[in-house]
Amino acid sequence: MNKKSIDIYIDFKSPYAYLSIAPSIVFAEKNKLIINWIPYILEIPDYLGSAEVDNNGNIIKSERNAHQWRRVKYSYMDCRRYANLRNMTVRGPQKIWNTQLISIGLLWIKRNYSEFTITFINHVFEQFWNRKLDLESYEEICKVYEDIGINSNSFKEWAIDEGKKELDLIMNQAHENGVFGVPSYFIENELFWGREQLPLIEARLTNNYSNLI
Repeated sequence: MNKKSIDIYIDFKSPYAYLSIAPSIVFAEKNKLIINWIPYILEIPDYLGSAEVDNNGNIIKSERNAHQWRRVKYSYMDCRRYANLRNMTVRGPQKIWNTQLISIGLLWIKRNYSEFTITFINHVFEQFWNRKLDLESYEEICKVYEDIGINSNSFKEWAIDEGKKELDLIMNQAHENGVFGVPSYFIENELFWGREQLPLIEARLTNNYSNLI
């Protein structure tokens, strides 16, 4: 019997997406699902404003109101609670990163070295949330490819034209599917937002809702 597929939308600048990777893999294996990892670019300033801080956490520039700062601070506190339980590091980023290039990098991996997709995802997330990776740098992304053992010779040329077009198509499709945040799960034409929805998705797949009541 052919396995069902589940689309999982992620953005590397989202700590919630980072925390969802391992649980999503366990969930997919348990329910015999094939994961299709899809990049999605969050427009954080649209709902949380923007800001930049220095290495010590001092605010350099801010376009956030008090309410937005409370939401941001709580979000990172919440993520660190879960990260600490799993010995993961989540250091708050010093700015809102443009994740277009790294998203194209994910698409390139899927197209050319699909067997390295989860290795790439894990490596990027771990390095970025330790503040060791510039997501906007061609050179550093190519270094990621080198670190995980693949050749990046064709990446830059593909990223500039074909990669950008493919990402635009994916973003359009994501919005048609109703995606607005990450991680988002899309399966059997139904959208679920957040890793806390995994039990509900499983209930849908198994038609067993007893554990949710």
